[in-house]
Amino acid sequence: MQPVYRKKLPLKKYNFDNVIGISKKQLDEHYELYKGYVKNTNKIWKILDETPEFKNSNPTYSPLRSLKLGESYALNGVKLHELYFENLNSRYNRPYGEIINLIERDFYSFERWVNIFKQTGLAMRGWAVLSIDPIDNRLHVYGLDAHDVGPIWKAYPLLVLDVYEHAYMIDFGVNRQRYIDVFFENINWKVVNKRLSDYYSKMNC
Repeated sequence: MQPVYRKKLPLKKYNFDNVIGISKKQLDEHYELYKGYVKNTNKIWKILDETPEFKNSNPTYSPLRSLKLGESYALNGVKLHELYFENLNSRYNRPYGEIINLIERDFYSFERWVNIFKQTGLAMRGWAVLSIDPIDNRLHVYGLDAHDVGPIWKAYPLLVLDVYEHAYMIDFGVNRQRYIDVFFENINWKVVNKRLSDYYSKMNC
């Protein structure tokens, strides 16, 4: 039987013209890393599709283990970076909509949520993610040390912050706090509200 190849992941394009406080060089270099995750995910999928049989798999070292570890890291890298780039736009930076009502409900105040989200960004090595979780239908701020270390299954991401050094070192050096402050000046609340609406549609809420 001939293998049925899955479609290649497309490389998405992003317009950074309305991002303020983060240089084009920083964003372009960051985008290059994203391109690598797309390329490597497609490469791994091709190997998985073309390999007729795997043998002697084990959790210490085996070709399939290496492929699967690479797959989860690269694919999560694709998805998280797409969410991150999409929610950057200073043009829609005024907080509004249903998401604000939920933030105030679940974190008691908008200011308290800002503190928790920023502090999570400082505490983690990879990502801070505002999600709505169907386990209780409430907002949560989740932290990831790496693309594949810390994701919460079925949680629906609404706002994604990349805190890997590659996201800010060119512009901010080691001053992650300043980078996170600038990130908040570029939150695209239109996108965040759209994601929330999509979640409600999927969950038939």
